[in-house]
Amino acid sequence: MQFQAPESLSEQIAQFVGQRIVSGLLTPGERIQELKVAGELDVSRGSVREALLILERRHLVEIFPRRGAVVSQLTPNLVNSLYDIYIELLCMLGRNLLERWTVADRAGLNQEIAGLLAMLPETGSQAKDSWEKAIEAGFSIMRYAYRMVDNPFLEETLENFKPAISRTYYVAMQAFDGELVETIRFFQRISKASTQGDAGELDRAIREFGEHQRQQVLKVLEKEHSV
Repeated sequence: MQFQAPESLSEQIAQFVGQRIVSGLLTPGERIQELKVAGELDVSRGSVREALLILERRHLVEIFPRRGAVVSQLTPNLVNSLYDIYIELLCMLGRNLLERWTVADRAGLNQEIAGLLAMLPETGSQAKDSWEKAIEAGFSIMRYAYRMVDNPFLEETLENFKPAISRTYYVAMQAFDGELVETIRFFQRISKASTQGDAGELDRAIREFGEHQRQQVLKVLEKEHSV
C-alpha cells in the first residue's frame, strides 16, 4: 500500500486560487492580495504566502518585490515551451503503456474511457461545467495509465504540468466552438489505437491533438496582441 499524506493547508489554498486562474476568474496581470485571500478562506497570511510560492513554481503567478503576486501572462514562448515538453511526455506515457500492459489492463482502460465519454455531452456544449468535465476526463485517463506504466518520475512530472495545461485548455475552449467535440474525438481515437495495440497511431493521435491545442491557444494570443 502506498502512503498518501493529506494535502497541506497551503496546497489546498494553492488549488483554490489556482483554479480561479485556470478558469479565467483571475486574469493575467491581476494582483492577488494576500490579506483578501486570507480573509476569504479564514486562513493566515503565512499560509497564503506559501500557497503563492507553490503557484509560482506552477507558472500561474509571478511574485515581485514590493508588489507581491500577480497572475502570470500567457505568452507564445511560454505556450510553445510548455507544449514542446508536454507532448513528448504524453507520447512516452503512451509508448510505455503499450509495452507493459496486459489484456486485462487494456480492457480496464477502454472501460474507463467509455465511462468518461458517457459523462460528456455529444454536442459541442460551451457550458463551463462541460469544459471542466472534459479537462478532468483527460487527466483521469492519464492517472489510470500511470498505474500500468509504474514510472513515478513520469507521473510526477506530468502531474506538475496539470495547472498550466488546464489553463491553456480553458483558453481554447472559451475561444473556439467545437473544442469539446475535438476532445471527445481524441478520446475515441486513443481508445481505438490502444485497443488495436497500434503504437504509431497512438503517437500520431497524441501529437496531432497536442499541436491542435497549441495552435488554438497561439491564435487567441495573437488576436489579443493585435487588439
